[in-house]
Amino acid sequence: MPVKQRIYLDTSVISALDDLRHPERAEMTRAFWMRLSEFEPCSSEAIRMEIIGTQDESRRGELLRILPQILIHPVTDDMRLLARSYVEAGVFGEAVLTDALHVAAAVLTQCEVLVSWNFRHLVNRRRRAAVVAINVEQGLPSIEIVAPPEI
Repeated sequence: MPVKQRIYLDTSVISALDDLRHPERAEMTRAFWMRLSEFEPCSSEAIRMEIIGTQDESRRGELLRILPQILIHPVTDDMRLLARSYVEAGVFGEAVLTDALHVAAAVLTQCEVLVSWNFRHLVNRRRRAAVVAINVEQGLPSIEIVAPPEI
C-alpha cells in the first residue's frame, strides 16, 4: 500500500466547506474534501483556537464537528519558536502570528504540503520562498503551500 501524503489544513479550508459568501470556493473545497482519504490530513491546536474564536455559536459548532476527521497535533514550544523566527525575519507580521504558527506546525509535523485558502498571508510565492529559505537555514524541510484545487 502506498504511503499517503501528509497534508496540513489551516482554518480557511475548514471554514470554506460551506462558505455561503463564496459558493465556488465552497464547491472546490467540498471536491477536495471528497478526496481527503487519499491523504494523511492533520492540523494543530491552532486551528481549534481559531475556531473557538468564531463569534457565531452555531457556525463554531459546525466547524468543531469537522475537526475529528483530521489529526490534531499539540502546539509545541519548537513550533512557537519557529513561528517567531518567521515573524522576526519579516515573513509574517506580528498580527498574523497564527499563520506563522500554522506553517511552523506543518513543517515540524513533517507535512509535505500546507493547504490553505489564505492567499494574502500564506498561498503566495514570495512567502513560500521566504519560508523555505528560513527552513533551509535552520536545517528543516521545505514545504509547499497551496490552495485546495492545487493538490
